[in-house]
Amino acid sequence: MLKVMKEVTKWEVDYREPNHTYLMQGDKMIAYKVYHDGELRLAHGHRMDTRRRKFIEEPYVASEWPLVPIEESKPSAAVITVEGSKGNTYEVDTEAETCTCPGFKFRGSCKHVKELIG
Repeated sequence: MLKVMKEVTKWEVDYREPNHTYLMQGDKMIAYKVYHDGELRLAHGHRMDTRRRKFIEEPYVASEWPLVPIEESKPSAAVITVEGSKGNTYEVDTEAETCTCPGFKFRGSCKHVKELIG
């Protein structure tokens, strides 16, 4: 599933905010627009560190992301559903070592992944 994440982090610097708009496939960045509406640059599908950063999700419009090769996401056989300490359920991908919990999104690691990958 593709989603567009616009960074709205308020940086404590004197120059223009270095925020961009990112095209994400799962937790991997596949492209971004410099300063939100500038040059379109392809990324290499790496995970993006979102710690101490703020984003708003915007609708994905294919025509705004021309020439971006989109891979079809395939369900992984390594995805395990776990229950969190407060009763919420999360999906842990043991191959990619990712989790859908807020802790993983904030820190890039979590107890769910550690317990399953160990």
